[in-house]
Amino acid sequence: MLKVVATSDIGRRCLSTGMKSSGLFFRQLFDTASSTYTYLLGDTSTGEAVLIDPVLEHAERDAGLIKELGFKLLYAMNTHMHADHVTGTGRLKTLIPGSKSVIGKASGAQADIHLDDHQLVQFGGQELLAVSTPGHTNGCITYICHQQGIAFTGDTLLIRGCGRTDFQEGSPETLYRSVHEKIFTLPGHYTLYPAHDYKGQTATSVDEEKKHNPRLTKTLPEFIDIMNNLNLPYPKMIDKAVPANRVCGLY
Repeated sequence: MLKVVATSDIGRRCLSTGMKSSGLFFRQLFDTASSTYTYLLGDTSTGEAVLIDPVLEHAERDAGLIKELGFKLLYAMNTHMHADHVTGTGRLKTLIPGSKSVIGKASGAQADIHLDDHQLVQFGGQELLAVSTPGHTNGCITYICHQQGIAFTGDTLLIRGCGRTDFQEGSPETLYRSVHEKIFTLPGHYTLYPAHDYKGQTATSVDEEKKHNPRLTKTLPEFIDIMNNLNLPYPKMIDKAVPANRVCGLY
């Protein structure tokens, strides 16, 4: 468990939108080049915050917002080692001294903190449960906040889709089991926030994806056949992004 001690009792004027209870500041940010979502979560009582899936080109934007809102960034976190953009975690550590980079231990990437399955990340009174959901990559993690009924699924589960399984350590069978055993078993009302969306949607729910996901509503053999025959082009950023992301985006 990552144990965080509250360091500030500065009051917050911004509460979360769409969360079950007060106490959590939530902001969804976007990178148009890679269609990546970055998530700023802050505890409104202590001012402690985390940032999920930052993008290098927006590190200054994110650091500026965090400082403007008066938060203290504890952790810059990744859901996995991305292949479509360079992470901003390393740059953010320079911009916000004292913050630490976080990623799953199975990712093979450098970071200050490597998470094991079911390890807790705490910031103020908020908790994120890191659940291993491999299949897109070996190191994929879904961050679940049971207090607020939300989860950040990375590339494992997208809105009406899922991440590719034809590069890095991808496996259709592993991804299918991760979604059905780790995400679809969450309460149906939980809101899910993916790492990407390419059609202008921002969030979904467990119930929605169990009913309407065109891939993951199929049987396992059908899903494997779909994923093995997508015939997608070679990722244009992979040769730059993966080596950079092995070293916190500093290359």
